[in-house]
Amino acid sequence: ESRRGEFALLLAMLSHDALDFSQFHLPKTPFDAHAATQNDAQLREQLGAGPEQALAPAQFDMLIGQYNAQRLQQGGMADIRLRACLIPEPLVIRNDDKHIPLIVIDNCEPVVRKRHLNKETQLDHPQMDAAAFYDSLNNADLHQPLHLARA
Repeated sequence: ESRRGEFALLLAMLSHDALDFSQFHLPKTPFDAHAATQNDAQLREQLGAGPEQALAPAQFDMLIGQYNAQRLQQGGMADIRLRACLIPEPLVIRNDDKHIPLIVIDNCEPVVRKRHLNKETQLDHPQMDAAAFYDSLNNADLHQPLHLARA
């Protein structure tokens, strides 16, 4: 019971990020080049799966909600479900690999949120060479166009 404080300290120092633990850095298995490979289209045909759902659209259509409202009004919910099976809509509207939804960031630990915020705000506070900036202020040739022409 006398070491309860030490245990609490060690427990608090553990990271909440699973990638920090060594058991998640396992060696990768080499790809077996001799195995029979099939492309996605062959596998989909063999399994009887529907068309592949795109992750993001090539071009964003602002009227997609209007089209769905018309389908709902004319054919009901069954029409929308059928269309989703035959021609699936993309999962997200952004074609941005680096975008993380705000809901996901809000659900993260404070350390992860701070790390993400530092990546976002890095451009807000760019590093500046103060000595070179001061030298450019003292260089009269750079500021020559600023002087008014005297008649």
